[in-house]
Amino acid sequence: MLKHVAVSPHRARADSVSLSSSASCCSLGSLEHRHDSVADLSHRTTTIKVYARCLRPDIEYKTLSVTWGTRASEVVATLLGKFRMRHRDPRLFYLSMEVRVRAAGLRTTLVLDDDARPAALQACHPKGYSKFSLQMRPGGLVKIYDSALMSSSQYKCLLTSERTTADELLAILLHCYDSTEGVERFSLYEVCPSQEYERKLHPDDLPLLVQRSWPADSDCHFRVRRNPRAPPLPPRTIPAPVEVPQEEDEPSRALSALSLESDDDNKRYSPVYKFPSISYCRETKNDYLYI
Repeated sequence: MLKHVAVSPHRARADSVSLSSSASCCSLGSLEHRHDSVADLSHRTTTIKVYARCLRPDIEYKTLSVTWGTRASEVVATLLGKFRMRHRDPRLFYLSMEVRVRAAGLRTTLVLDDDARPAALQACHPKGYSKFSLQMRPGGLVKIYDSALMSSSQYKCLLTSERTTADELLAILLHCYDSTEGVERFSLYEVCPSQEYERKLHPDDLPLLVQRSWPADSDCHFRVRRNPRAPPLPPRTIPAPVEVPQEEDEPSRALSALSLESDDDNKRYSPVYKFPSISYCRETKNDYLYI
């Protein structure tokens, strides 16, 4: 005799819930493991070869040791620092990546963003099939009167990009003079003597675009001025002398020099002058006396 067995819908629903919950727990564990693995990869170091002929004709390439988390903008700043080009604007340069497809024999050039990770991109392709190059963006010369930074200097001409802000331009000038003062102590002004007009640029203003808006026969120029309400420089701190604690069992002798006696009640007073104690150096090969 055959019996018909029916599964309760509530039980089936409960089983499905338990399966999905266990699957979600497994997926969470895998995500945490992936996060740890990605964090470990960001600290791994590798080498990339960057062709930088745009900096100087005699420079072919430079091999840099970077981590997987190093950004393209940091690679550009490192290259400028390696070749001691402190007067160059980092925003003038960017990285490009040339990828070669072996089967089709094609080459594709990608423009990397400032936040791109060159080491991680290089790992996505076989060795020798990717090539990094330093490229230069279009820019223009900006003339800045900077006697406020250096009294012996009259002006300086810098090649900047269209995206360089006023504060970034001041930072380049301070870097040229090895100044330790902050950018917040100075401001960049747009000065037009013929019109008796001057304007303080906002820190986010773009000086090159402002200069391009001037008429061709204009006598306008940029000038650096010190802020009247600039925060004062931090005072120089003199480190306090380090007192060496003395052990209780360490031999010491106190020297007393003077004791005063009263005429009427013959009371004795404590010594007026106190001399430093003499301590002896222990556990040394030579017998030296330290005072």
